Parts: sequence; C-alpha cells; structure tokens
Amino acid sequence: MNTVLDDNKKLCLVSGEIISLSASMTMMFEVEDLAVASPATVSRCGMIYMEPGALGLGPLVVSWLQTLPELFAPVRESLQELFDKYIVSVVTFVRKNLTETVGTVDNNLAQSCFRLLESFFIDFIEVRKKALADDEVQIFCTRIYVRTDTPICVH
Repeated sequence: MNTVLDDNKKLCLVSGEIISLSASMTMMFEVEDLAVASPATVSRCGMIYMEPGALGLGPLVVSWLQTLPELFAPVRESLQELFDKYIVSVVTFVRKNLTETVGTVDNNLAQSCFRLLESFFIDFIEVRKKALADDEVQIFCTRIYVRTDTPICVH
C-alpha cells in the first residue's frame, strides 16, 4: 500500500501484479483504526488519528450549521440549542435500544440526522432566496420539530 501513496502511484497486489494509477487518479482510504498500520503508512498519509468520541458531536453540529443557506440564519441559534439538548441523548438511545444492520459511529448518525433535516429544508430553499420572516420562522420550526413542552424557536 505504501507504493500507491508515493509519487510513483503503483499499487502492488499480494499476487505480484502491479497496477499503476494515472496522474488524475487518487486513492482514498477510510479506516476504523490504525491497529495494523505501519509508521511508514501513517507518515505517507499524513493522518491524525483521534478516537471517534474525543471531540463529541458539537464541532460537527457547528460545522453543519455553518453550511446552511443564509435564509436559515434566524433559526441557527434555535437549531444549535436543540442539537445541544437532544443529539447526545438520541445517539445514546440508538446505541442502547436499537440494533443497526450495519454498524455506524456517532458522527455518522449525526450526519444522517443532518441529511434528513436538509430534506425538509428543500421546500424553503426552493421557494425563498432571502431570510425568513418571524412568522415563517415559527412555521418552519413547527414543521421540522416534534411537539415538546418547551418553545422550539426563540426568536
């Protein structure tokens, strides 16, 4: 594997076959851990390994909120508060009470949640290209969130 990571971009298979990658080809690896990675591989990839739970989900939420179109600016703070309040308990619930067909990490569950929410956002994005008015913020919040005892959007 180290040869494909070098400038010569040649993948040497166990069978002895050598596959050359063209200049426009890139090889990407996603690994669960570094249990069998050599120091040479780690240095060639320039990777930094962190335990999946080391940062938590907070930075992922903040990053996702920054990618939302500007018309969602009035609800970003409310979304942040809701994620801060619920995302960890929802992930914990999934881990303790559900069985996944294919195992995931917590970040993947959060990303899936973001994608589901974005599917609801499409209606607003297509219809509106400017910031939401106060009444539209409330409509947005009531369509997206389930009923809770506390106000959903504080605007």
